[in-house]
Amino acid sequence: MYVQEVADLNVEVERGGSAALVRLDGDLDKLTAPQLKECLGKLLAEGLVRVDIDAGELEFCDSSGLWVLVEHQRRVSAQAGTLRLVGVHGVLQRVLDVTGLKAAFDAVLAAER
Repeated sequence: MYVQEVADLNVEVERGGSAALVRLDGDLDKLTAPQLKECLGKLLAEGLVRVDIDAGELEFCDSSGLWVLVEHQRRVSAQAGTLRLVGVHGVLQRVLDVTGLKAAFDAVLAAER
């Protein structure tokens, strides 16, 4: 018997002025990174250049997901915007620490636990 688990990511967006809060719940990986990339691209097209990514419920993040975040940081910075990662914990926190990519973002705020 072959069972394939499909990663799942829920993305919720709250808009306000030129800012947005994006809540992630689930796994941000090769399968779900395009979903987040599309969402962030739409926000940028709407002129929302101050973005907070709430990673409090993010269970996993691989290099594909991390690349989407880094790429969006570059895109909003080019338009004098900001990208903050909040509620960072677990795998995402470890990857940011080990790679030194924490410095690539305007702010990385750890989860309050």
